[in-house]
Amino acid sequence: MIDIATKYAGLTLRNPLIVGSSGLTSVPEKIKEYEKAGAGAVVLKSLFEEQIEMQSASLLKESDFPEATDYIHEYVKSNQVNQYLELIKKTKAICAIPIIASINCHKVDAWIDFAHQIELAGADAIELNVYYMDTDIDTGNDTNNEVYVNIIRKVKGIVSIPVTMKIGKSSNNIPALARLLKINGADGVILFNRLYQPDINIHNMQIISGNVFSSHSDLSDTLRWTAIVSGKIPDISIASSTGVHDWEDVVKCLLAGASAVQMVSAIYTHGPEIISQILICMEEWMNQTKYYSLSQFQSTLNYAHIKNPNMYERAQFMKYFSNRD
Repeated sequence: MIDIATKYAGLTLRNPLIVGSSGLTSVPEKIKEYEKAGAGAVVLKSLFEEQIEMQSASLLKESDFPEATDYIHEYVKSNQVNQYLELIKKTKAICAIPIIASINCHKVDAWIDFAHQIELAGADAIELNVYYMDTDIDTGNDTNNEVYVNIIRKVKGIVSIPVTMKIGKSSNNIPALARLLKINGADGVILFNRLYQPDINIHNMQIISGNVFSSHSDLSDTLRWTAIVSGKIPDISIASSTGVHDWEDVVKCLLAGASAVQMVSAIYTHGPEIISQILICMEEWMNQTKYYSLSQFQSTLNYAHIKNPNMYERAQFMKYFSNRD
């Protein structure tokens, strides 16, 4: 009998497929559909710190009382937080799979109390979606890591449920950052968050949004860093994310060292049924290759387990492809 259960960030999942944080996961009834389709867990749509700040600023523009700044900000935040806590409670009431809350933030202090409320509302874990882009030419290289570490340290100090960190691939040293996060209490890392993609409309001279969905080509970086991080930090729990579109992508991520795999774009494109299709194909592959549990092949092709780990390093590009016309 094929066993596709996995351990991820202290959680036991019936399979490694997680529906990632997005508009897909903002309604309890829709989340129930993903559970029925076979999802191992779901990450709720993020509550964005930036969105709260923008709504507060919009209300302040309409207000005739500048001294009401603190009141308006707290009102907006409280309203958004309460709605989010209700989403957690309603989803937990109808779903049995792990429900992971998500916070998209860049300042730590404002979210400490909220993390505690998330735990009380019944979330099984918290995913901190942090992206800090340091564009100040006078700051040091460690600034980025300090932001991540400060946030994980303080949140872990207030909750007992697992806390994971979703990071960007533009970090200066991804393995070093992952190790720092683990040392400071992170129960797992997600590689990577999908960032806003800017584009330029050359006809009206405006900055516009680029493609919001990932593509198969995005998987290469995800595989590379999943393999390197899992190889250098053997006991870290990793969820691969970005570029995962079919069952083969899921298997590749597991071979590279992932404990779980997050998917969003493919579900937007194909609907919840792709979840069951992926699981069926993955189990069939395991049956054909005589693997009866994920542990038999997870990490077998990561940085530590292949004869030439430099295959995962970008510097090898010239060595292997420079002679091609």
